[in-house]
Amino acid sequence: MIFRQLYDAASSTYTYILGCETSADAVIIDPVYEQFTRDSALLNELGLRLKYVLDTHVHADRVTAAWRLKQAPGARIAIAAACKVVEADETLHHGDVITFGACGLEVRATRGHTSGCITLVARDHQLAFTSDCLLIRAAGRTDFQGGDVHVIWQCIREQIFSMPDECLLYPGHDYSGRTVSTVSEERRFNPRIGADAREEDFVGYMKSLGLPHPKLLDIAVPANLHAGKPTFDASAPEPEWAPVVTSFAGVPEVEIEWVARHLDDVTLVDVRLAKEFTGNLGHVSTALLIPLDELRDRWQEIPQDKPVITLCQSGRRSAMALSILRSNGINRIANASSGMLA
Repeated sequence: MIFRQLYDAASSTYTYILGCETSADAVIIDPVYEQFTRDSALLNELGLRLKYVLDTHVHADRVTAAWRLKQAPGARIAIAAACKVVEADETLHHGDVITFGACGLEVRATRGHTSGCITLVARDHQLAFTSDCLLIRAAGRTDFQGGDVHVIWQCIREQIFSMPDECLLYPGHDYSGRTVSTVSEERRFNPRIGADAREEDFVGYMKSLGLPHPKLLDIAVPANLHAGKPTFDASAPEPEWAPVVTSFAGVPEVEIEWVARHLDDVTLVDVRLAKEFTGNLGHVSTALLIPLDELRDRWQEIPQDKPVITLCQSGRRSAMALSILRSNGINRIANASSGMLA
C-alpha cells in the first residue's frame, strides 16, 4: 500500500494519503483546506485516482478540503453519519469497510472527542488512524461538540487498545513533532489513559484542562458541516507572481518565509501601530508603515509597480487591509500569513 503522512503547521494537523499499488485507487484522510494544492499535486505525482475523501469528524480548528478534493472525477466524500455533513456522499457507521482497490479501512466509532469521531483501521490491523480521539501520549479534548469524557475513555479502551500491540497508531494532530506510536506504547506510557490509569482520574484530569476554544471554531464548524464548500469561486487560478494560497475566507496568503526571500520583488506594507513597528518584535527595514486605521486615507502612498504584501503581528489586521486595497483597485495583493509571530 502506498502511504504518505503530510503535515499542516498552522493547525498541527496530519493528513494521510493511502493508495492501492495495483489499482491506483486512493483515499485521503483529514485534508486541510489551505493544503489543497499540495495534496492534489502529490496525488497526481503518485499516479493515484482519488476515490474517497475521509474526514474523521467535524473539525473545529481548521476547515477541511473535502469539497474541493471531491471535484476530482469519481471522488466521494465519506464521514460518520452522526456528523450530519450536508455535502457527504456516503455516511459511515461502526463496522463499515471502505475499499479502494485491494485495500480497505474498517470504521470504528470512537466517540467522545466529538459525537461523530471515528478511527480508521487497516484490514490487517497493522496501522490505524486515531483522529483526535487518541493522540500520542494524550487524548482528545471532550468539552465541546457533543464530547463526553466517559465515552472517550471507553472507546479508547475497547476500540483502540484492543488491537494488536504492534499496530501503528497515526494521530490527527501532534504538537511536539511526534509522528507515530503503537498500541503497546500508548497502553504502557500514555499518562492520561495508559498503564494503571483509572477512569475517575482520567475524568478529573480531562475536566480540569481548561483549554480555550479553538480560534477558528465559529468558522470551521459551520464550514465543515458543508464539507468545506467555499462561498466564493475556488476554481479561479492562483496568481503566478507568488505561491499564493487562498484561505477558506477568501484571503490570498503567502508564507512569511517566502516574503523574507523576495523583499526586493514586492512592496511590503506593515499595518501595525507605530509603537508596534518600533516595539519588541521589530520590523522589516524595507516595510512601509501605514496603520490599518489610516489605510483608507493613505493607500495612494503605496507604490504599485510591484505586488503588495500586507503584514501585521498575527495576520488578522493585514488580512482586513486587503479588502481596502482591493476596493481601491490594487489587485496584485496577498497577506503574509501568521505575520510577525510566524
